[in-house]
Amino acid sequence: MAPLKAPPQTQLLLAVFTFSALWGFVLAITRYSIPEEMEEGSFVANLATDLGLDVRSMVERQAKLDVIHSKNYLDINKETGDLIIREKIDRESICMTKTTSCFLKMDVILENPIRIFNIELEIMDINDNAPVFRRKTIYLDVSEATPPGERFSLTNAVDADVGANSIKTYYLSKSKYFSIDIQTGSDGSKYVDLVLNGNLDREAGEVHDLILTAVDGGVPPRSGTASIIINVLDINDNAPLFSQPVFEVNVSENTVAGTVVMTLNATDLDEGTNAQLLYSYTLYTSEKTQELFSLDPNSGEIKVKGVIDFEESQNFEMHIQAQDRGATQLSGQCKVMVSITDLNDNYPELTIKSLKSAVTENAAVGTLIAVVSVQDRDSGRNGQVELTLSQQEILPFTLNQSSEGYFELLISKPLDREIQSKYEITLRVSDKGSPPLTESETFTLEIHDINDNAPTFPQSFYTIHVMENNLPGALLTSLSAFDPDLNENQYLVYFIMEKEIVNTSVSMLFSINPENGDLYALKTFDYEREREYLFHIEARDSGVPPLSSNVTVHIIILDQNDNTPVIVSPWRAQGSVVEEVIPRSTDKGHLVAKVIAIDADSEQNARVTYQLLQITDTSLFSLDQYNGEIRTTRMFSYRDPRQQRLVIVAKDNGDPALSATVTIKISTVENAMAFSETTELPLEYDVFTDLNLYLVIGLGAVSFLLLITILVIIVLKCQKPKPKAIKIPPVNRNSVISRNSVISQRSSTIADSTLISSDAYWYSLFLAETRKGKVVVRQPIIPKGAGYFVSSIPRSLGPSETTESRASTLEATRRKLP
Repeated sequence: MAPLKAPPQTQLLLAVFTFSALWGFVLAITRYSIPEEMEEGSFVANLATDLGLDVRSMVERQAKLDVIHSKNYLDINKETGDLIIREKIDRESICMTKTTSCFLKMDVILENPIRIFNIELEIMDINDNAPVFRRKTIYLDVSEATPPGERFSLTNAVDADVGANSIKTYYLSKSKYFSIDIQTGSDGSKYVDLVLNGNLDREAGEVHDLILTAVDGGVPPRSGTASIIINVLDINDNAPLFSQPVFEVNVSENTVAGTVVMTLNATDLDEGTNAQLLYSYTLYTSEKTQELFSLDPNSGEIKVKGVIDFEESQNFEMHIQAQDRGATQLSGQCKVMVSITDLNDNYPELTIKSLKSAVTENAAVGTLIAVVSVQDRDSGRNGQVELTLSQQEILPFTLNQSSEGYFELLISKPLDREIQSKYEITLRVSDKGSPPLTESETFTLEIHDINDNAPTFPQSFYTIHVMENNLPGALLTSLSAFDPDLNENQYLVYFIMEKEIVNTSVSMLFSINPENGDLYALKTFDYEREREYLFHIEARDSGVPPLSSNVTVHIIILDQNDNTPVIVSPWRAQGSVVEEVIPRSTDKGHLVAKVIAIDADSEQNARVTYQLLQITDTSLFSLDQYNGEIRTTRMFSYRDPRQQRLVIVAKDNGDPALSATVTIKISTVENAMAFSETTELPLEYDVFTDLNLYLVIGLGAVSFLLLITILVIIVLKCQKPKPKAIKIPPVNRNSVISRNSVISQRSSTIADSTLISSDAYWYSLFLAETRKGKVVVRQPIIPKGAGYFVSSIPRSLGPSETTESRASTLEATRRKLP
């Protein structure tokens, strides 16, 4: 059910009654005064006492504080009834207007019954605010032409405090040109004007900084400041001015175009357009100078525009003015002196005159090769030149200064074309600039040859080995000499220096190609006849006069296995069988016969060994392969045949091996006095006969000659690289010439056979035996041309023969000797 709504007349009457009832409760007003900025909790007043209330009723009636149109800065302590500060109070924030009095209105309301107490709290001002300028910096523009006494209004300072705490006065920092004038307004506020006291000069000081201070009347007083910046405006009252009337500058020649020479910096104490300068040449500057140097009208920069050459002009003079752009243009002038510094830009010049392109290698020391002139267009040290010869320490030339700027190139050492046939001569001229410039000239000097060198062989002694049995015309070697000269001076011709070798001209034995030195053999050589040849070959050039040199050639003939062994013992007729007779009672080891073979070759080719090729009974005889002795290996038995046949081969050690054979027929007899078939001629022989005496004398003579020959060979070995051929001494027909011969003792039965000589072209065979003071001499038939002499003394089984037979046999033997 909705409540009943009273009519409008009733409601109006009720409101009027209620307001009238409450108005009676708030008619009384209580006032308090406190300073602003009191701390929180500070005591203001005891409301219970001042309002006549019981403290207990404050709580019971729920007392509360209602601040009108403001923030609640206060509070009631219901237990004590005190009015206390709840929050600091700032008078300036409560009372925005600058009035002397400032009140904070509030009501104290009690309930049961309702009662309202009106309270006014006056906030007392304290000096808690300093003066403040609305603009911290004040800018003023004042022309330097402003007359003294001119006034300029300044912005005032404000102070939130009132009364005595507000602004009291102003102060201006010390200034020569300015002061302040303080005025008071109708409301008591203070105003200040800036007054010009003297003439300003922007060039003396274009900005003036002043400090304006506002001070209030509080205790202690507070103040605030503002900065006044006064810009002095310029007028065109100063002409441009150069730092010095004359400038001197050095510029190197050949400076690159665009290079800055200098920058003129004239000063104008004015500013703005009054200080903007234009640079230009005056009429006193030559056109040549203006062609070589440019002047920037705005920056005053002088640059190189053309090619500067010290050798053309060493100094330049410029007259330059600087003009400002003021309404009334002012100008200043200066002079620039440009000195050109010489650069080392000109290379030294070198000219060769009277040049010889060739000289002979025997040109004398001091011979003139060329005349050289030098010069340099630069000046000072840049124009001082020095001429040098490259590698002068190793070249046989020197420079000699004959006069100022002229030099002679001379030969300083002997020339040798064979060491160097031409010279690349480089003349170098340098100036003393920094860095130095150098010019060089190279030419070639040919050295012509003269015949000053004899031909030379690579070695002074040649040893050439030639195998015997060579073909006539065979190439032996090529002897090549060298001549370092040129052309006809080095064309060589080879000769064999004539001499006789074994009664034969050397040109009959050898031939040499005169153009290339090829050496040929003209005959077939035989090692067994001649083993070496020694002669000289000469090489001669074709110069004038000709020069020559020679070399020694030693031809050594090498042995070839070209001689078949020859069986010289036992002796036999051509193609016949050798017969030997021995008793059947011969003991084991008995020497039946001895086969001796000789070979005309040498060394291995002459080494003979013996072998049994055929034998009737292999168990009866043995053959020593080295000495050819045939011995019995056992005694004869009745079953053995009376005749034995042995075929023996003698083989040398050559490659291929050559051999000879002999057939021996051995007959056995019962009687020991039987004779073998032989051609022996027995004779009575005494050991100390003339033959033995001759043999002893011959052996002594040969031994003595052999010793002398060995000594001579040793001496020749010490003096020459190769000894000459040794000639065989003549043979004494009355003596037996033997090497390594052995004469058996008287008591010996059979002596060994020994080779006496393989060097001579003669031979003989002595077979001797000592038996009862008698000797038997055998003379075998020796093939023609054999070059051996063998001595043997075998025993004889036959009877002795007469002395006459012996003598005839010896005489026959002597005739066989060469």
